[in-house]
Amino acid sequence: MAFLNEPSATAGETEMLLFALERSRAQFAWKTGGLDAAGLRRPQPPSTLTLAGLLKHMALVEELYTIDYTGEAPGPPLDAPEARTDFDWQWRSAADDTPEYLYGLWQGAVEHSRAAMAAALADGGLDQPAKYRRDDNGVAPNLRRLLVDLHDEYARHVGHADLLREAVDGLVGEDPPL
Repeated sequence: MAFLNEPSATAGETEMLLFALERSRAQFAWKTGGLDAAGLRRPQPPSTLTLAGLLKHMALVEELYTIDYTGEAPGPPLDAPEARTDFDWQWRSAADDTPEYLYGLWQGAVEHSRAAMAAALADGGLDQPAKYRRDDNGVAPNLRRLLVDLHDEYARHVGHADLLREAVDGLVGEDPPL
């Protein structure tokens, strides 16, 4: 099935990388979308992973990449110390959040990240270094690396969401319906 707004087969690097990321975001939205609290909180034992946890985790990931693009810190609740220091916080605390909150948190983080990436790309393209320095030597990855890493994070978790969603209500498929 073709994906909506698929670029041409000869599209440039930036367009293709952004398309891959947007396609993975759309797949993630489809696999996690439209569920009630019980569906979002249902694990597939022996794993404790849930779609609710994935939504909150990916919201945090999007905001962390926004820091790289802008050098600015994320806002609440992702600015809480436990969000940066307690690996299990996002997974554990998602069980207490409503579906509306989780969907809004993730969608807001995606919009924030998308706008930050667009501004950063307009300001210097894929080769420019991130505004946030990740290592002790002051070396920052370029935007190309960040875009690929963010896409990889989605690729990993879209697979998890695919399996979890099938267990919740039988939803299967590769791409959301057009």
